Amino acid sequence: MASASQHPGSVACVLHVLTVGDELPDDVPTVVFLHGLFGQGRNFSTIAKGLLPDARSVLVDLPNHGRSAWTETVDLAAMADAVAERVRAGADAPVHLVGHSLGGKVAMLVALRHPELLDRLVVVDIAPTASRSVGEFEHLLGALATLDLTTLERRGDADEALREQIPNETVRAFLLQNLHRDDDGWAWRANLALLRRSLDVIGGFPDVGDARHDGPVLWVTGERSDYTGPDEETAMRRLFPATRHVVVKGAGHWVHSERPEVFGEVVRRFLL
Repeated sequence: MASASQHPGSVACVLHVLTVGDELPDDVPTVVFLHGLFGQGRNFSTIAKGLLPDARSVLVDLPNHGRSAWTETVDLAAMADAVAERVRAGADAPVHLVGHSLGGKVAMLVALRHPELLDRLVVVDIAPTASRSVGEFEHLLGALATLDLTTLERRGDADEALREQIPNETVRAFLLQNLHRDDDGWAWRANLALLRRSLDVIGGFPDVGDARHDGPVLWVTGERSDYTGPDEETAMRRLFPATRHVVVKGAGHWVHSERPEVFGEVVRRFLL
């Protein structure tokens, strides 16, 4: 089931969500998933289906991604407030929140700014610090900007055009999930121009003052990822002192897609 929520704050937007397990009883827990940069809520569909019938899942498209509204600026705190508003509108009890990468930063800010909404928090391969790999995203966004969508006939043409600049087939396929065709032709679901201008904000983490979240937190990182290390662990434990750290062997940054069975089991054991 898809639905939307209006956020009245400084970055007003409509959030599109997909619910997995909408038919389940009201007393089962709700798990809200937040994707990373260039992603969509449905990236967590496999994990969400693995939680059935013990939990319903709400797969959120973050602002400027998927089918959610585009905004004029990128503001991580405002994104967290929009998610919090959506949670308040759709759940009667505290929810579990799972966020990967950019979604992990938003999830942490929800926990710090709206702790009453959360039961448990899962942060996937990111920390409340400035990210190390913004340059990689600059390259990817630059490559996507070279595509002339007005002359594009098939999705395969886009894949071929990007092959030299983005040789990794998995990364190309992931990015091209954002390409869709409507009555006016090909277009991007993600607000690529704004995201490219806002990489400093996306790669950073706002000052939260003395805030901290004392609830249970699972920090899942990939063994081969370069997004996290000792400094990031220190930052996590400073803001989230009840953090439990699990490293998924053989996984890189996209832990949930590279090792879905392991990730799903780790999340299930922690949340349910």
